[in-house]
Amino acid sequence: MIGRSRRSRLPAVRPPSRPRQRDQQRERSAGRWGRPGTLLGVHSLAAQVFLLQAIVVILLVIAGTAALVLQARYDSRQDAENRSLAAAVSFAHGPATAAALKSPNPTVLLQPDAIQAQRAAGVDFITVLSPDGTRYTDPVPALIGTPAEGDVSRAAAGESFTETFVGHPRDAVRAVVPVTDATGQVVGMVSAGIQVANVGDLLDRQLPVVLASAAGALALATGGAALVSRRLRRQTHGLDPGEMTRMYEHHDAVLHAVREGVLIVGGDGRLVLANDEARRLLELPPDADRQPVSELGLGAGMTQLLVSGEEVSDAVFLSGDRLLAVNTRPTAPYGGVPGVVASLRDTTELRALSGRAEIARERLTLLYEAGVRIGTTLNVQRTTEELAEVAVPRFADFMTVELLDYVLSGEEPTTTATEMRRTTLIGIRSDPPLQPVGDLIRFVIPTTPMAMALDTGQAVLSPDLTELANWRAQDPEGARQALEYGIRSLITVPLQARGVVLGMANFWRTGDQPPYDEDDTSFAEELVARAAVAVDNARRFTREHAMAVTLQRSLLPRDLPVQDALEVAWRYQPAQAGVGGDWFDVIPLPGFRVALVVGDVVGHGMYAAATMGRLRTAVLNFSSLDLPPADLLAHLDDLVIRIDADQRAEDDQDRGPVTGATCLYAVYDSVRGRCTLAHAGHLPPAVVDPVHGVVTYPELPVSPPLGVGGHPFEESEIELPEGSRIVLFTDGLVEDRRRDIDEGLELLRRAIAVPDLSPEETCQAVTEAMPRAPASDDIALLVARTHRLPADRVAVWDVPLDVAEVSRARAQAARKLAEWDLADASFVAELVLSELLTNAIRYGTEPVQARLLYGSTLVCEVSDGSSTSPHLRRAGATDEGGRGLFLVAQYSQRWGTRYVAGGKVIWAEMALGGEPPEETMMVLDDELVW
Repeated sequence: MIGRSRRSRLPAVRPPSRPRQRDQQRERSAGRWGRPGTLLGVHSLAAQVFLLQAIVVILLVIAGTAALVLQARYDSRQDAENRSLAAAVSFAHGPATAAALKSPNPTVLLQPDAIQAQRAAGVDFITVLSPDGTRYTDPVPALIGTPAEGDVSRAAAGESFTETFVGHPRDAVRAVVPVTDATGQVVGMVSAGIQVANVGDLLDRQLPVVLASAAGALALATGGAALVSRRLRRQTHGLDPGEMTRMYEHHDAVLHAVREGVLIVGGDGRLVLANDEARRLLELPPDADRQPVSELGLGAGMTQLLVSGEEVSDAVFLSGDRLLAVNTRPTAPYGGVPGVVASLRDTTELRALSGRAEIARERLTLLYEAGVRIGTTLNVQRTTEELAEVAVPRFADFMTVELLDYVLSGEEPTTTATEMRRTTLIGIRSDPPLQPVGDLIRFVIPTTPMAMALDTGQAVLSPDLTELANWRAQDPEGARQALEYGIRSLITVPLQARGVVLGMANFWRTGDQPPYDEDDTSFAEELVARAAVAVDNARRFTREHAMAVTLQRSLLPRDLPVQDALEVAWRYQPAQAGVGGDWFDVIPLPGFRVALVVGDVVGHGMYAAATMGRLRTAVLNFSSLDLPPADLLAHLDDLVIRIDADQRAEDDQDRGPVTGATCLYAVYDSVRGRCTLAHAGHLPPAVVDPVHGVVTYPELPVSPPLGVGGHPFEESEIELPEGSRIVLFTDGLVEDRRRDIDEGLELLRRAIAVPDLSPEETCQAVTEAMPRAPASDDIALLVARTHRLPADRVAVWDVPLDVAEVSRARAQAARKLAEWDLADASFVAELVLSELLTNAIRYGTEPVQARLLYGSTLVCEVSDGSSTSPHLRRAGATDEGGRGLFLVAQYSQRWGTRYVAGGKVIWAEMALGGEPPEETMMVLDDELVW
């Protein structure tokens, strides 16, 4: 079939592109215009109502218009009949009409009158007829004399009538009236009428008014329907009838079928809606609708919640004997008017069933908190306080903890004691009638809860203390006060770890709380078991800390040595959490010089303290060699490297790695008034001006800590006027986690920036000025005030490289000693000086210089340009020499050699007063004889 398309019988295949989009468009179209089968495809109820109203209005307007048209047509025809009848009657009853009809020529007499009457009456024709129907007059003269159309016999019989005539010459509405004479005989008829076409013209003139009225009525009705539809749309939110039906069903279900109470309260605080369940739960009266909620007797809490409009979730209120869980949300923007919608659930049975689960959850939470909060410090007493803080007030009103004195001191308890020291007392009030912290608690009667718990190693429950006679018998007065105070229930749990009892934990409750039960006892045991581990750890730490402190203090100097160059004071504070490796030292050096040392070993614990002791011993040994500060730190650096290497080789897991140490080594020369410093990664000292109290921190060359290796150490030299204070310290004094080092240095500066403070006063000022929080690191503080050796107590001579000059130098020394009033020491000093000079001239190089220093002792120094070190030896009986240094060693308290930039210095220190030893004099006599 050509020219006609054929539709395939195969099912249509959707294009693969955007299938879901077309479905969504179809769904949106269906949602907008309605489903097939609905009224003209309109979706919303308001639109359907509007369309239905519009159709009804249109039909009514059409029907009304048609009725008006028909009525107008009828009225026009009726008017035409009336006018025709009136015109015919008027002409027929005219006084001249009957006489004219009896005249010989009625036409002549009546034709003009008929035309005139026609015009006056406003009809289309007036025709006078004979009794047999012949026309005497007619608007159309040609018809005069012709018989009238239609049946006029009724009028000839004397009856007037009207009719719609259809015929020649035209259709008309006419009236036929008989004309009678004085005797009542019909002498003729008068016919008057209006053409049907002219009756339609009258209708045409009325029709625009009718249509205009119809259009106005249609517009008014449509507008009214639109307003009604708009309001209905606002009320129904554009829902279709099906949705309105479902909404009503849902509304009905909420009101009657839902087993959860629903209340809607308006913004004015009046009840708008309450379903059956809400009325049952709240016992609302039948006429509760539109009443203020404050007058419904709902209780103060719930009334305030509903009136305030506050948004809450699962707030619990008591309503009669029911516990109601209330949820409130504002109706805006979902409701039409501002207000609150509240939902109610009866949770009485649910809470009764879930009470134990809730208690178990709270207990698990409390145990978790105990694991986090107990044992944050390694202090025994603080650990017991943390246990009490966890238990009070959520598990106990008051809690007491007693510990054995062995535990408090860190010792290992061996047996269960009947006496314990109260360590902690915490409660909901500050005035409980319980023995205070520090009291000794005795367990005398073996049947008391405490004694039974110690004996069995298990918790003892005392739900009602008023019935516990043994507990009252142990301390009648204390028990009476406790009962009067309100304490009623007790759980006693032994505090034990690793099978050893450390103390006792007591949980007390007053009468305001329910008494303890078996479940509470199990929880108390679990809580105390966790705390016991922390207490035992703290106890062991206390013991180890005490041992480390003892070791550390034994390694630190107990008394400062006596010397003339410096006035010294010190402070040392070990870290609270663990002993560190800080140390300090004051080392007298020959020539009225003093070495000041502070150091810090990285790390804490026993090994750090032991390493500190090794380093301090090494510094003392290196100082005895009178090494320069930089050389001494270099040797100390090598030692730390060896210690680290030995430790890595041992692979000892119990000792942490020593990653290094810091050290500051300063040598003060009271003769020159200068201080030579070298440091290894340590903070510089603070120097206080003696006059104005200005504090400075000397800039020292940057040096790495000890143990790094491969880096040289450099020295710096500063001049210190008489009375200057030099403050050496470790970083624990000025730095911790709460403040940075710059802030600490500024605090230190303010504390010591006061003129004329003694070293002891300076230490006290620093201690008071620095924060007193528990120290996380050791603190070592060393304060020294300088003194100068008077210039008149120093004698210096340059000696030529000639043995003959020895005697001249001895004579000069003798005169100087006489000036110093040291004649008793002159012999020994001259002998030592001569021996040292002879040794320098024979074996040394120029320049040779001799110096005597007079202080608390007498120091003789001889320097030369050689670096050859002399050795002490015992000469044989036949040797001619070799006894010089031996004599020097015998006559001197100390002697030695130190190396300087230009060579070496051999020195000897001699005590003032007293006689030389007899053995020394014998040696000297032998030497003189020889």
